[in-house]
Amino acid sequence: MNNPLPERTTKTWVLLLTSAASFMAILDAMVVTTALGAIRQDLGASIELLEWTVNAYNLSFAVLLLTGAALGDRLGRRRIFIGGIALFTAASVWCALGPGAGWLIAGRALQGVGAALLMPLAMALLSAAFPPEERARALGIFGGINGIALIIGPIIGGAVAEGLAWRWIFWINLPIGLALVPLVRRRIPESMGARIAIDMPGVLLVTGAALGLVWALMRCNHLGWTHPEVLASLGAALVLALGFVARELRAREPMVPLRLFRSRAFSAGVVASFLFYAGMYGVLFLLPQFLQTAQGLGPLGVGLHLLPWTAPLFVFAPLGGSLVNRLGERTLVVTGVLLQAVCMAWIGLVADPALPLVQLAAPLLISGAGVSAAMPAVQNAILGAVARPEIGKASGIFNMVRFLGGVFGVAMVVAVFGANGDVGSPETFTAGFAPALGLAAALSLLGALAGMALPGRRAVAFTPANQQA
Repeated sequence: MNNPLPERTTKTWVLLLTSAASFMAILDAMVVTTALGAIRQDLGASIELLEWTVNAYNLSFAVLLLTGAALGDRLGRRRIFIGGIALFTAASVWCALGPGAGWLIAGRALQGVGAALLMPLAMALLSAAFPPEERARALGIFGGINGIALIIGPIIGGAVAEGLAWRWIFWINLPIGLALVPLVRRRIPESMGARIAIDMPGVLLVTGAALGLVWALMRCNHLGWTHPEVLASLGAALVLALGFVARELRAREPMVPLRLFRSRAFSAGVVASFLFYAGMYGVLFLLPQFLQTAQGLGPLGVGLHLLPWTAPLFVFAPLGGSLVNRLGERTLVVTGVLLQAVCMAWIGLVADPALPLVQLAAPLLISGAGVSAAMPAVQNAILGAVARPEIGKASGIFNMVRFLGGVFGVAMVVAVFGANGDVGSPETFTAGFAPALGLAAALSLLGALAGMALPGRRAVAFTPANQQA
């Protein structure tokens, strides 16, 4: 493009369309949280089946994220990006039409596959379109738009579920997807990357290990920890996890290069991310249902009452990014995740069906501020620990780990909830909710302890890419 005006126009279209596609995927993940109660009542689903509506998405997204990026580099980023949008849109229709929980879970898994194709390639297309001197600003706008989806997602989900029906939270993706596909074909130029081999054995092994662990956690309440099915599932998870490690050690182009874990900053950052995202996603799954089942709120009221938790992201994520270079990653990670641990324990201790909703605002606000500052700091620690050519791989590993942490966290809190309560009444729900929040606090505390292993050093320059939750 020799004419500077078309080049500038192309950049604008790339920023607009990649941001819109990512916004759709992130918004969808958030709107589901406030619709879970309505889904449970309409489909007669158990808490365990609701768990799979969240974990099916998180698991397929996590384990295929790096594969999506590799496919784009080999086959064309625009081509795979369009495929991801189309699959995500079609899966949304599948979810909206689903007659039962099984259908919905399958659709959510397909949505996760679509998101795993479109999300990393949105970043790749954006990075390819903007030169280095303009890239940080473009990524900042991209991250800010995605941050808005995190904040308004629960409110939109609640409004749609209450004003229309929960199925409409999926129908709203149809016009967006139908508009994006032809626009991307016309307005975004194709680009390729290095032809990296796809580590499919690694994908299958890590998927099987995660599924085995989640299945055991789901079944333990009904069967007991010593039941053969539970023990077999745990054993299979362990064998597959060891197989994954062995595979990655000898693969020519591994999905997760284990040599990166020799860096203390990288390994501590990854462990801290896994644990504090486990605690956060566990609470994100149960808290909206507590507000509906125990407190009697409608879906829209739930979304509004989650604002003290989500809104601080808009202020404290950029603030945390600017403070990284002054305070270092360890201080921000440990402080922010510790605040999350304290506030989750606080909510668990005061949880009661008659608890005034205003008393939830303070711990939610403090927790949201703390974790919003910790997120860019822990990402910066991970990306700053690797050589520049490996930043893309490290970013993919970070995103995979945080979503696997979410899968683990949701499974753990549901197991604790099921062992202590049920959804039968406000009192029995609270009986399970309080210890589940205690577990989320414990996971967050362990995340803070892992963060203490980060080197006490000045951070490298902060980059805003991929900081959305």
